Amino acid sequence: MPAFRLVKLLTAATAITLLSTPLFATATTFGPIISPKNPFVGQNGLATMHGDPASSDTTPFAGPGNATINSNRLALQSACPTLLGTSDGYIFGLCTTIFGRTPTVHLFDSQEVNSLAELAIAKGNILGGVYAYIDNQDKLVLTNGDNQLLRIGKSSTNGKWALAIADSIPLTPIPASDSVVGLAPDWQGYVWFATANGLAGYADPVTKNVVTLPLNATGGSAEEVANSISTSPAGTSIATTFATYLLARNDASNGIKVLWRQAYDRGPARKPGQLSWGTGSTPTFFGPQSGYEYTTIVDNASPLVNLLVYRTQDGSQVCKVSLFDSNNSGSENSPIGSGRSIFVASTYGYPYPALPDGAPASQPSSANFVGGIERVDVLEDDSQGCVVKWVNNKIRSSAVPKLSLADKKLYTFVRHTPLFPDSTSTGILDNYYYTTIDSETGIIDSKQYVGAGFIFDTLQMAGLTTVQGTLLQGTITGVVRVRKA
Repeated sequence: MPAFRLVKLLTAATAITLLSTPLFATATTFGPIISPKNPFVGQNGLATMHGDPASSDTTPFAGPGNATINSNRLALQSACPTLLGTSDGYIFGLCTTIFGRTPTVHLFDSQEVNSLAELAIAKGNILGGVYAYIDNQDKLVLTNGDNQLLRIGKSSTNGKWALAIADSIPLTPIPASDSVVGLAPDWQGYVWFATANGLAGYADPVTKNVVTLPLNATGGSAEEVANSISTSPAGTSIATTFATYLLARNDASNGIKVLWRQAYDRGPARKPGQLSWGTGSTPTFFGPQSGYEYTTIVDNASPLVNLLVYRTQDGSQVCKVSLFDSNNSGSENSPIGSGRSIFVASTYGYPYPALPDGAPASQPSSANFVGGIERVDVLEDDSQGCVVKWVNNKIRSSAVPKLSLADKKLYTFVRHTPLFPDSTSTGILDNYYYTTIDSETGIIDSKQYVGAGFIFDTLQMAGLTTVQGTLLQGTITGVVRVRKA
């Protein structure tokens, strides 16, 4: 059963108990994903690691649900954090070899998840770069370690598949010492990006011109970017290690303008279970009408991190909600956002086998992995802030959870110590379970064994639900396929 705490309404300045506010003020339905759909990306739910350009972490497709499942593992000797689907039923996987750390693009069929073709690309940052998207022509768009924006297409000749670079744009304003972290197209087709050292920019795919803007408004302190970026018709949202930005193209000058900037509490240090000193969030656009009325991240405050919700129009704060408990309050995952609801998973203490180069020491140096997922709703009158609907601290989510808008379930994987399932310790022999959660109550309604040992470690990676309802999950050594038996 979830560990429900006293539900509170919170605004930036007040905390009012739910005792004076009826629960029916919260959202009971989800959606929509941003409307109108971005015409420069593929199918929502398949086109980006976080589902869509808004980074909603939702899918329009139902997964395997509570049915009895069968699963199998495709061993690739590679970590596969990025799995994206095309309109004709194929899967692009952006993986990185365990030995050599070479980023490699794989083409999989969506049924048996066999690797049909592969293409190595130049090395980049941690795991070779993990963020990419599928465009409206079913090409994979990504950057390589030489800071080139690539479009990779697939082709078949006499039944033999091949991958090839169809187009490239050199991102020449980016120094060789820097690298692209996240990218996404806007609603005009410009491809926006952010680099590890805090350089924001966009590339014009027609003229191949590249425009950049350094994000260094902190008065000398270096603002870094450790997560991907998100786009909506309102602009491009980027979260640095100090602040959340909304940027837009200046049509008159072709430059970049800062529509708003909101600093957040980055805490005294990096927390265990996070990869950088600052937010672990890719910003999420969400809302009940257009799908982008709000923008949200989780900060890195200590001892408790906060969910921060802003009005996308002007950056004004809707609410600030403390999350979880002091022994498990931190998140490296992008929040799920849909309708008025946000879901956040705690990754505090998750044992990553490697950290980005230059990652500062964490405080404390290590911690047990308690886990937990929390749901927060924006009230219909958003001037009254937000409400915590449920908290379940018994979900040790080892993957980025996704919300199915079709069956209203949260999908993830959880890990447990073999002999002590209630333990918060972790080890290389841990068991991994396919798990579904009732999004209305937070109760686990299905948990089925998938495998044991580090080869099944889902490493806080995002899964992909296909049109047919198969769930594909990247692991540290390949891909796991889960479908109804």
